[in-house]
Amino acid sequence: MQIGVFSVSDITTDPTTGRTPTEHERIKASVAIAKKVEEIGMDVYALGEHHNRPFFSSSPTTTLAYIAAQTERIILSTATTLITTNDPVKIAEDFAMLQHLSDGRVDLVLGRGNTAPVYPWFGKNIQDGVELAIENYSLLRKLWDEDTVNWSGKFRTPLQNFTSTPRPLDGVAPFVWHGSIRTPQIAEVAAYFGDGFFANNIFWPKEHYQQLIGLYRERYEHYGHGTADQAIVGLGGQFFMRKNSQDAVREFRPYFDNAPVYGHGPSLEDFTSQTPLTVGSPQEVIEKTLTFREYFGDYQRQLFLIDHAGLPLKTVLEQLDLFGEEVLPVLRKEYADRKPAQVPEPPTHASRVASRLASEAEKTTAEA
Repeated sequence: MQIGVFSVSDITTDPTTGRTPTEHERIKASVAIAKKVEEIGMDVYALGEHHNRPFFSSSPTTTLAYIAAQTERIILSTATTLITTNDPVKIAEDFAMLQHLSDGRVDLVLGRGNTAPVYPWFGKNIQDGVELAIENYSLLRKLWDEDTVNWSGKFRTPLQNFTSTPRPLDGVAPFVWHGSIRTPQIAEVAAYFGDGFFANNIFWPKEHYQQLIGLYRERYEHYGHGTADQAIVGLGGQFFMRKNSQDAVREFRPYFDNAPVYGHGPSLEDFTSQTPLTVGSPQEVIEKTLTFREYFGDYQRQLFLIDHAGLPLKTVLEQLDLFGEEVLPVLRKEYADRKPAQVPEPPTHASRVASRLASEAEKTTAEA
């Protein structure tokens, strides 16, 4: 199991002080959080993509490259790269470059995003969103998998004898997760290509995500990539912890009540009872997180959102220290003990290179 953190990159006023961090402060904070993620022994840091206020992360690959230079072990990912409004050629180039700079420590989550105005800003129509996602990803795969690409489609100018550079590191493209909170067609695309499926699993009840993940697993098996329980699934989650549960609730309540995404809606108690958000002690975080596999099956990646709603950097780093001390070791042991033998390990660059080499050796033997 890969365990890590993702950020949506919001810039939100701290409701307890009335202070709003600057863009510079939040950008630098993302680097500090990623370094702390590595320090405490987590596996992944992922950063979202937005092109509108109140978010700062318009160029996640730039930030992740900067983080790569200051870390050694963690996987650097996105918590959505917009496959609909980004040029597939630029995605192919940027992530292959990041692959080389990070020595393979990179993958990405592709999605349509949830900000409607971004489409016309980049010359696209939101009504074409699903079609754009499917066509653009098909081209992206060709750009990574084929040295010379000849291609034509509906939404982009044709390519003739085009080679995307640099080529993927070791001949293996970055692993792709397809992220969706509501679109069955995206689960279908993930299953067709044998890629991963990432369900954000934050704002809605588990039954909603069970349907999407169930569809992805069923279609993954249909396309011959393995059994349904071998499909590659990632989940989001949220927590706020203190040693004492009452302290966690008291401290987090003003942030919850005023958060742009869920403030002034359901009560904190109702929201935590109906969604994966845990506000409480480390033991409560452990217990709730371990229930996820009961609903969604065994899975490969668990990412948590912790730096949102105006929480100051100092508090976020304290959360990570507490997680590393009291939660992470228990989750690692429990996940390992409960994982059936047939469920695959999370994909890494090294494991995918080894798989490619084994396939080539097998093909050579068969042809001999």
